[in-house]
Amino acid sequence: MIVVNTDFIPGREIVEILGLVKGNTIQAKHIGKDVVAGFRQLVGGEIKEYTEMLSEAREIALKRMIEKAEEMGADAIINVRFTTSAVMGGAAEILVYGTAVKLK
Repeated sequence: MIVVNTDFIPGREIVEILGLVKGNTIQAKHIGKDVVAGFRQLVGGEIKEYTEMLSEAREIALKRMIEKAEEMGADAIINVRFTTSAVMGGAAEILVYGTAVKLK
């Protein structure tokens, strides 16, 4: 599966647009890591617990989007975008979306 954030794929022709595909997840760290992250916030620097959480969430959301595109018979997903939102303290939603297409 080709996944790009552009509206074209160099050297390939899009022959059919199948539609919007998306994947999302809401992730939170367990209380122990949340406490550690709170201490890091006091002293400054990267909050690695949340960096890890968001990285894992992006991978899960991306995998779910690709699975939807495969179910539709897509060869690629174009115009891919990620968005995030805070759901509650220590929890975030990651949403990824794009356009599933068939290639020549």
